[in-house]
Amino acid sequence: MKFDLTQKTAVVTGGGSGIGSAIAKTFASHGAHVHILELDSEAAEAVTTEITETGGTAFAHECNVSIQDQVVETMAAIGTSAPIDILVNNAGIAHIGNVEETTATDFDRVFDINVKGVYNCIFGVLPFMKDKGGVVLNMASIAGSMGINKRFAYSASKGAVLTMTYSVAKDYVKFGIRCNSISPARIHSPLVDGYLEKNFPGEEAAMFEKLSKTQPIGRMGTSQEVADLALYLCSDEAAFVTGTDFPIDGGFIKLNGD
Repeated sequence: MKFDLTQKTAVVTGGGSGIGSAIAKTFASHGAHVHILELDSEAAEAVTTEITETGGTAFAHECNVSIQDQVVETMAAIGTSAPIDILVNNAGIAHIGNVEETTATDFDRVFDINVKGVYNCIFGVLPFMKDKGGVVLNMASIAGSMGINKRFAYSASKGAVLTMTYSVAKDYVKFGIRCNSISPARIHSPLVDGYLEKNFPGEEAAMFEKLSKTQPIGRMGTSQEVADLALYLCSDEAAFVTGTDFPIDGGFIKLNGD
């Protein structure tokens, strides 16, 4: 079977909803033993229950990725029972605002999760990959490689994720560890729905259509489409792929010029 992850152990951060949930379910459906790291333990449990009820194997771990001790302890608990083959750094938060609209607290909060969280998880998983190889996949964003209005802190954090990806790929290729990233454009997720509900009450449908049309392809992406790309990048079919970012953006980066 193509993209077979049978008997592989995969850690997915932020796997309780949206893209992370889709990745966890997709990996489990291809045979992986999935461990979800989530701050929202109830959301993680709901996803693991759904996976196990459909014949997959999944475990939930309550963990704040911004706290290194918690991450290291959680990775150790997973890695001592089964070798960790795959790490997907998906946990992240958004922030809307330019420099003047971004407080120091806002900035620190975004970097604690989006940047320090990625660092902590890679730091925690490397001891379990260096002897046998593995795959690290980071969730970046098109905001990390091009200008997006009012995304100062978020863009900065995703730019950091992008360059961390290149650094880890370079430093650990000799250990058989591959490291890549995915840069989505707008993906229809609960995050988008919550943003529209909060900022455009009563106008959600119109704003959803407007945001959808910012992608030249004419719609937002889906979490499953991102999950399918993640599956490829974490499978043996991508054994020759490392140190690369993969935009999944409906043409947003290359086709938005007039």
